[in-house]
Amino acid sequence: MEILKRLVVEEEGATMVEYGLLVALIAAVVIGTVVTLGGQVQEGFQTIVDAMPE
Repeated sequence: MEILKRLVVEEEGATMVEYGLLVALIAAVVIGTVVTLGGQVQEGFQTIVDAMPE
């Protein structure tokens, strides 16, 4: 019974799970943005490189 009380009262584990989910969400957004915009960024840099004199 004491273990059950500690699990209900102790929120440290829940906080760690929330932080983990938040980090996973941020990582998914960053990866999605890089995948979506990666080609456009590469094209932009290639345009700049092509415009530079040799």
